[in-house]
Amino acid sequence: MSLKFSTLVLNPKLLENLKTLGFQQMTPVQAEALPAVLSQKDVIVQAKTGSGKTAVFGLHLLENLNTESLDIQCLVLCPTRELADQVATELRKFARAIANVKIITLCGGVPLRKQVNSLEVGAHIVIGTPGRIEDHLKRGTLDLSELNVLVLDEADRMLDMGFEKQVDFITEQISNQPQVLLFSATYPKEIEAIAKKLMSQPVMVKVAGDTATDIKQKFYKVADNEARLEGIQLILHQDQPDSVLVFCNTKSDVKALAKALGELGFYVLALHGEMEQKDRDQTLIRFSNNSTSILVATDIAARGLDINQLDAVINYHVASDVAVYMHRIGRTGRAGFKGIAHSFYADKESYKMTRLEEYLQVKIDNSQLPEKSVLSHKLIKPKMMTLRISGGKKQKLRAGDILGALTAEHGIQGSQVGKISLFEDCAYVAVERKVAQKAMNKLINDKIKGKNVKVWLLKD
Repeated sequence: MSLKFSTLVLNPKLLENLKTLGFQQMTPVQAEALPAVLSQKDVIVQAKTGSGKTAVFGLHLLENLNTESLDIQCLVLCPTRELADQVATELRKFARAIANVKIITLCGGVPLRKQVNSLEVGAHIVIGTPGRIEDHLKRGTLDLSELNVLVLDEADRMLDMGFEKQVDFITEQISNQPQVLLFSATYPKEIEAIAKKLMSQPVMVKVAGDTATDIKQKFYKVADNEARLEGIQLILHQDQPDSVLVFCNTKSDVKALAKALGELGFYVLALHGEMEQKDRDQTLIRFSNNSTSILVATDIAARGLDINQLDAVINYHVASDVAVYMHRIGRTGRAGFKGIAHSFYADKESYKMTRLEEYLQVKIDNSQLPEKSVLSHKLIKPKMMTLRISGGKKQKLRAGDILGALTAEHGIQGSQVGKISLFEDCAYVAVERKVAQKAMNKLINDKIKGKNVKVWLLKD
């Protein structure tokens, strides 16, 4: 099987754009799934996170889009807002070659009225979370009568998060018979049931190999929470990762661990369900742009984080469900990179190890924690810091405007500017830590697009 995108029957403009984006060779999942998807068949794809599945449905959606009609032709359902935003970003990159493609996201945390206004103008592709899509359907603000393709992205995670009723409601509102594409890292009976209900003679694509082959998994048996905290401290001091995602099973544990690690001198942020959307966005931005090294989170962050590659995942508490465990560690070892996952468990959690052994079909051996001498290693500060700017898309601010203002006369170097994230009324830009204050002063003293802006340096 050829792995070149050029062998596919795709719009030449799409193929040319793929080249400019650095897409030459298809990943295994793309090579196996794209021919079936492009031939209009219902397709089930079982593949891990980071396998390149967004391109599978994204290229297909764009290849068959009728841009002259502003009816909604494609609906992509995602379990989290973060994943929906990530998918939208990818699709917009793929769509650069085609004029007038309108893609909108419909997720919680954004005012309904604003989304209704966007829908009234029209859209080709809608990407959203089940709860908010259900909301719009009930209000009559979302019309799916011309839908051609329905994508269920990370379907197993949607069920894990309790969205089965919403997905059922949404699919019941679709009057015609769209092509259905279902993507899932695992394939439990519940997913099989959904596939039988929605799909017609689906093609099953299962990419050989699993997360375990790309990720080194280490397990540590600990006596109590004190030993657990000491264990994570030893690992972090020894490895000094640039980016590590730490999972706890409850919000209270997330808060307590983030506080404890902060007091020990680590650069750490917490992510959990009680946070306001603004704080949640800010936390994710600072983690994804390398302004903080450690993110302690509940499973709400297990999917959809826009991080190309994490150095490591740490299970401060092992998940009870094997599928959730696999989703967690699947955040590292992505797209051909090697990863590492550390997991702590107490004697009373040994049953979780038994389940994992059965699933992975390997015997789990306990690993030794680093020696306490590593605690003398000085902690390395994150390379970047984040500036928050009081202006965004609504003020017609673009990433290039921010970059230009920072690198203008007596400013900083372009190489010292990192990721720029634009929101409706604000923007965030990562700059190297050593020039953060200079960058902040530059924006305060100068103007962006002829306008004065307020700027905040987000402190560690």
